[in-house]
Amino acid sequence: MSYELIAGVDLGSNSFRLQVGRVVGDRIHPLDTLKEPVRLGSGLTREKMLDHGSQQRAIEALRRFGERLRGFAPETVRAVTTDAMRVARNARIILPQAEAALGFPIEIIGGREEARLIFIGAANALPVAAHRRLVVDIGGGSTELIIGEGTEPLLMESLFMGGISYRQRFFPEGRVDKKSFRAAGVSAAREIESMVADYQRCGWQEAVGSSGSAQEIAGVLESNELNPDAGSGISREGLARLRQLLIRAGSAEALKLKGLRGDRLPILPGAIAIMSAVFSELAIEHMTYSDGALPLGVLYDLLGRFEHHDTRDETVVEFKRRYQIERAQVVRVERTALTLLGQLITLDSPEHENDVHFLRWAVSLHEIGVSVAHTGFHKHGAYLVGNADMPGFSKRDQARLALLILGQRGKLQKLAAMPAGDPNWRLVFCLRLAVLAHRSRDDQPLPSWSVKESPVGFELAIPAAWLDACPMTAAALGDETQLWRRVGIKVQVSRLPGEMVAP
Repeated sequence: MSYELIAGVDLGSNSFRLQVGRVVGDRIHPLDTLKEPVRLGSGLTREKMLDHGSQQRAIEALRRFGERLRGFAPETVRAVTTDAMRVARNARIILPQAEAALGFPIEIIGGREEARLIFIGAANALPVAAHRRLVVDIGGGSTELIIGEGTEPLLMESLFMGGISYRQRFFPEGRVDKKSFRAAGVSAAREIESMVADYQRCGWQEAVGSSGSAQEIAGVLESNELNPDAGSGISREGLARLRQLLIRAGSAEALKLKGLRGDRLPILPGAIAIMSAVFSELAIEHMTYSDGALPLGVLYDLLGRFEHHDTRDETVVEFKRRYQIERAQVVRVERTALTLLGQLITLDSPEHENDVHFLRWAVSLHEIGVSVAHTGFHKHGAYLVGNADMPGFSKRDQARLALLILGQRGKLQKLAAMPAGDPNWRLVFCLRLAVLAHRSRDDQPLPSWSVKESPVGFELAIPAAWLDACPMTAAALGDETQLWRRVGIKVQVSRLPGEMVAP
């Protein structure tokens, strides 16, 4: 599967960005960029609810993005949202409206996933280098720091501090003085100090700033020749000079400097305070700038999925290794689960590609909870998958994967909130049957099980001779039909006459 144009959408806490790129070989050439200063994070109330004004600004911006994306195939667009929607308690209410306005699904991603995508975007916009880079991205609600080589991140951290949140905490109404700036700097330093030792141990040869805040600071320093010898980028000395000018002016709005953009003035004091703490705590003397950030990282990650280099596959492989999941059992269960699913849908159909991926991942990680305790391992597994940092997976992806792992055994009432006809019921059915069939954990061949969907549930036909030879499994299947009936789904098990037939 290949496409000429792909698009990435970043719903940040300060700005929304849309980037359209043209795919040429294994590279993406940015073609069009739209930016809307939505200031979503400014609309977070003390109760962590997004207010009506911020919701309306978001919907209007997404409608404009949706117009630009009209005609794009669903698989060529990936939209992600970050800190503001991560913490908003009413995000689940707002998200469907936002998706309707944009015309595409929107993923809420975790802080470390945001950091991973930022590094990919920054690295791909810079010249190829053999040395390690430290990328610093100061957003409206969070700050990401990543060390990596090439386009591979090695160390990632997302800190709960950003230009908008620091304005609200330390610079209300935009007022800046020595006391407030010192308090903001101390707070940022405390956030950073716990990771300093690990980052210095890993090491880097070049510090890079990405996104709007770093671009704004670098631009002001260069335009006003605040760096030593009128150098480019961000220098420690230039940053100190800008800090003093800001304090002397009393607000960003009162600064009389070239290169200041009106839409970024509200978050500038917080961004400067955080950047100053980053320089101080990590002993940085100079930082260059990369035009690539989260939107470009989203595009390259999307391109990787087209080329069958899905980071989610790599994450699942790493989790299997880390939690010492028994490979042989995964192979057994996957073979049976996919055989059953293949009788219900066309496995190689683009329409069902996502379902097949999720069933494979769920099978691969269905015993991850055994690393915690065998009793209730499906519950432990669901918790681990739902809450771990899983590169490539959005929060929604992780929730879906956790649901499948939770549903592999036990009562089904825990899944009763799923609407009738949800494709996850089909995946849960196949996973449960496969797990049940391989409870003995041996390599004895199974007979050919025939399965199909009915208007009220599923119909399963199994050779009678095999059921007679496996009374424990036959009894378990009887119990299974009762569990499904309690959630209003009928599972009918029929006995096929004749000899057992291996698949």
